[in-house]
Amino acid sequence: MPVDLCIQGVELPSELRAALVQDGLDLLEAAGLGDSELSLAVLDDKGIQALNSQWRDLNMATDVLSFPQDCPGLLGDLALSIETAQRQAEARGHDLRTELRVLMVHGVLHLTGHDHELGPQEYAEMARAEQALMTTLKWEGEGLIALAESS
Repeated sequence: MPVDLCIQGVELPSELRAALVQDGLDLLEAAGLGDSELSLAVLDDKGIQALNSQWRDLNMATDVLSFPQDCPGLLGDLALSIETAQRQAEARGHDLRTELRVLMVHGVLHLTGHDHELGPQEYAEMARAEQALMTTLKWEGEGLIALAESS
């Protein structure tokens, strides 16, 4: 299956599980990556904090982590914290699925080589790419970079 969903340490309703897989498929298609596979791991804050500490030396929870894979046909892995996503959704005034979509777009762009932390030009380029994907998919809201700027 092009989108593999792994749930660790949290419970998700079956409707949200199905929605995440469909959103992943739609995102891959919109990004021109329809032939790629994507792994989505949905974790609690404790689980994502452990990954963030291990791979980025940051001992704190975060919303999304991206792990590109150097394997033909496998785009990579996204780890999403459902607890952080829920808090952010509430703070931003939208639902959880919208927030998860925002995080998936951001994460997939990292998997394709975008990195907003490299400088102002890359930051602006990734913000434009996020909004372009959100618009193409007809998903409500703004990209993560624009949302973070308005917070």
